[in-house]
Amino acid sequence: MNTRHLVDPDFLPLIDLLPNNAFTREALPAIRTESENRFAFVGAPPVAPEVKVIEGEGGPLEVYWYDPAPGTGNRPALLHIHGGGMIIGSARSMQAAPSGIAAALGIPVASVEYRLAPDHPFPAPQQDCFAALKWLAASAETLGVDASRIGITGESAGGGLAAATALMARDLGGPALAAQFLTYPMLDHRTGSDTCPYGNPTTGEFVWTRTHNQFGWEMLRGDYGADDAHKGWFSPSLAEDLSGLPPTWIGTGSLDLFLDEDLDYAVRLVKAGVPVELHSYPGAIHAFNAITEATTAKAFTRDLLGAIARMLRV
Repeated sequence: MNTRHLVDPDFLPLIDLLPNNAFTREALPAIRTESENRFAFVGAPPVAPEVKVIEGEGGPLEVYWYDPAPGTGNRPALLHIHGGGMIIGSARSMQAAPSGIAAALGIPVASVEYRLAPDHPFPAPQQDCFAALKWLAASAETLGVDASRIGITGESAGGGLAAATALMARDLGGPALAAQFLTYPMLDHRTGSDTCPYGNPTTGEFVWTRTHNQFGWEMLRGDYGADDAHKGWFSPSLAEDLSGLPPTWIGTGSLDLFLDEDLDYAVRLVKAGVPVELHSYPGAIHAFNAITEATTAKAFTRDLLGAIARMLRV
């Protein structure tokens, strides 16, 4: 089904800006380079990061620390996880979102340089994100952070990893999260496959397609069976119990491939007793907020920043 006529005209340039690359293992190095170069034109972040090196499961791990007011204390903080379908992207190149939040709200944000699939399949990326959360909580006093007001956020694959990290924190006894903020999160490895439970004909035509999605999940999965107690850490939609998770904000586009899995996750969270704020933005495709001056993108930013400020008591 052709859905171009359903796209908000403000977002049509994004369709041409982000070409529909054919993902293969062989093409990944070139696609990663292209992705890094694309973000090089964004310009300097409003808050420059300090790169901290922490210990992760696979060795030293970089965390980009955006602190708009060094030396102050008792502040809420966020752990940010970048997007890229589990296979591309980096905290080094994708600084706009975490730096922008830090500048807008005056709170510190940590962005983790997690390992990517297929070089590092499940559970490596999840382990890195959880290691960053443990570091942030353990270092709270030194960093001037109130450990009771730590939230987690991410976009796309980063949103899925944020949801997985929240599940890990619950299952492993902490660190406790005050909230999770999930932007069009990548939650369900079945989306786009023969076993997809959704089948929405109007989603996923642009930017991140069903073919892209299945490649990303296949690379992350490796030889993992997704049939044990940790399956929700791999694909959060597979988690059988969502109780005990932190208050949640979810924002997604009405034409985004992840719309249905995001709505389903939100409803399941509500049924599990988790407070949820949910937004579906009309005519919005995947990564729509990259067009920052679009009216709907501005609404998204206002909603997200407002939720962070309210839920973390900024």
